[in-house]
Amino acid sequence: MKKEMTEAEALTRAAAFCSTTEHCRAEVHDKLMRWEMKPDAAERILQYLEKERFLDDERYCRAYVRDKYRFAKWGRLKIARELCAKRISASLVRQILEEEIDEDGYRDMLRALLEAKRRTVRAGSDYELRGKLARFAMSRGFEYETIASCMDLSDD
Repeated sequence: MKKEMTEAEALTRAAAFCSTTEHCRAEVHDKLMRWEMKPDAAERILQYLEKERFLDDERYCRAYVRDKYRFAKWGRLKIARELCAKRISASLVRQILEEEIDEDGYRDMLRALLEAKRRTVRAGSDYELRGKLARFAMSRGFEYETIASCMDLSDD
């Protein structure tokens, strides 16, 4: 028989979980529910963690945007979709995306991705090549307008 976790034990474990890396409120809430905490106890724990700054959705959102943009080379749409799946408010996501992503750097990164992909894609015509590159960039979460403006890659 499994021993029930007390609220104090859950708070200690949740604080340790939050201190290792950034987490959003929804992730910690889901973890507390897996630990079979009562909803009111889970809410008290979450409020304590937020008050003590173990949890901060804005800080989490900023770190997530920076990591996925710089390292995974994701576009705004994919980043926003993933953050909304983590129950971060859409207004906060829009604000952070505007603050963290420089438009010129965004376009330069997309151009570099398209150029690298162009070298590996086999296509029978320019039309087919452009379609494959556009689908690749859209799968990375870039907006179609941005993709179209960056498709001016020279033929090598």
